[in-house]
Amino acid sequence: MKRMLLAAVTTLLFAGPVLAQTCDSKAVDKSGKPLAGAAKKSFVQKCQRDACEPKAVDKNGKPLAGAAKKSFMQKCQKDA
Repeated sequence: MKRMLLAAVTTLLFAGPVLAQTCDSKAVDKSGKPLAGAAKKSFVQKCQRDACEPKAVDKNGKPLAGAAKKSFMQKCQKDA
């Protein structure tokens, strides 16, 4: 049991950085070159919005709306 737990923890530690790509690292064009300027800014904003949108729910599982959603989205995008 301890070996299985140790193997799972070790796997998560090494796989974490690979799975946790940021929006900046994903900002590349079709040929694989990094985006720059307005294209990069637009891509990063959309990426952050798309990453935060599914998390905007209240404690009962209902989607947030209005000021609560706006506040949550701003905080989430700043942290992302």
